[in-house]
Amino acid sequence: MRRLFIVFILNAVLLVTAAGGETRVAPDWTLQTAEGHTVTLSEVAAERPVVLLFWATWCPYCKALMPHLQSIDLEYGDRIEILAIHFRDDKGDPVGFVREAGYDFTLLTDGNDVAKLNGIWGTPGVLIVDRHQNIRFDLYTAAQPELPASDEDMGHRKKAAYRAPYWAAEIRKSLDEVLDETSR
Repeated sequence: MRRLFIVFILNAVLLVTAAGGETRVAPDWTLQTAEGHTVTLSEVAAERPVVLLFWATWCPYCKALMPHLQSIDLEYGDRIEILAIHFRDDKGDPVGFVREAGYDFTLLTDGNDVAKLNGIWGTPGVLIVDRHQNIRFDLYTAAQPELPASDEDMGHRKKAAYRAPYWAAEIRKSLDEVLDETSR
């Protein structure tokens, strides 16, 4: 119960900050891909909008959202970059998970410190970063879909199945706004 209360308070603080119109800037960082290549946020963001997915192999919400992100990746192609930052998961096999599912986005491992830098504490975390490294979308502060009243006690998998398509639509909407601004 205490943990739920803390999450509620943190969300409230983030909502107040977002409502105040304050622009959050994503801190710069560098991580390694599973293949050992270096990825630096500022370098990628300078070329195209970046979707940052903070995820873990055990997360049902991540598992529900990732196919939608793959669809977004295919739809937008080279106009965006999706970076899947694996964190909070000591026992999972992120490389095997991504390979088996056939996802094309870039997998970055050991993302615990980067998650902390960005104020990400739970999964999934999704940020969209523009060419100036402004955070244009944050799943934590985005409106959430209402769940059917008849399913108030549904499990996480079912909640994830309801929420993931909605989140994907919100991600697309934000990407369209960012891309529209960059084409002007």
